[in-house]
Amino acid sequence: MQEKKIVLVAETGADIPGSIAERWGIHIVPMHVTFGSETRDDGTFPSEEICAYYDRTGDLPKTSGSTPEDFTRAFDAIHAAHPAAQILYLAYSSVTTCSFQSAQIAAKDRDYVTAIDTKAVCAGQMSIVLRTARLLEDYPDWGMAEASAAVEEMIWATRMCFIPNDMEYLRAGGRVSNAVALCGRLLGIHPLIEIQDGRLLATKKLRGKLGQLAPRLVRRYAEEHRLDREELWLIWAPGLPEEVRSAAEQAARDCGFRTVTWVKTGGVITTHGGPGAFGLAGFATE
Repeated sequence: MQEKKIVLVAETGADIPGSIAERWGIHIVPMHVTFGSETRDDGTFPSEEICAYYDRTGDLPKTSGSTPEDFTRAFDAIHAAHPAAQILYLAYSSVTTCSFQSAQIAAKDRDYVTAIDTKAVCAGQMSIVLRTARLLEDYPDWGMAEASAAVEEMIWATRMCFIPNDMEYLRAGGRVSNAVALCGRLLGIHPLIEIQDGRLLATKKLRGKLGQLAPRLVRRYAEEHRLDREELWLIWAPGLPEEVRSAAEQAARDCGFRTVTWVKTGGVITTHGGPGAFGLAGFATE
């Protein structure tokens, strides 16, 4: 087997399952979730525990990015296993967490590390990392210049949005007021959260039941952003009903998406979006 020229790194916030990371040789660095006085590595527990903890205590866990020590361990381990390889770290949006800065600290005096801010999270980041991994397999002679250029094109094209089932976790996290959360619950209003230039922004207010909104969002978002029909990533948080998932996937198939990949939210995104959230990610073609 040909030795890898480039090894990819991402955080657990990309929500890449372990089996897929192993298949593509992607090294995953932990972000962190704090339950009261206990801090745990994201990815070491099912995200359902976020919801159970909030239901039990009324306190929302807190998330934090990867530390310089996390990246030092990762970079050293990769370099020891692949001393001739370059490391390409495709980062969780730098405006939302300290991970990118932590990696830059760890990469000091390590000229074999390149860090790029994907300006994406969850399935948006995953889509960039996995497409990069496939390109590196298809073009094994690529160096860092070619890989970085391809990544920059993907960052420009990545589109992602999600709908919380309700605003309770946004309220608990201090992102909306009690009054706004209550009105949203009474009127059936769901904020549409989009990733724009790395930031999670509420761009619209959608009214109705999630079962109707999810397939409608797939159709509208795919057309509005001229998404590449090769692949669509659909995001689900614990508690999203199976009938909503089925309706959303059918809408994606009807839109002509050849591959539909479901992405379960990990600890970080579940803490922000709450149970029952739905979203999607893809690549714009223009």
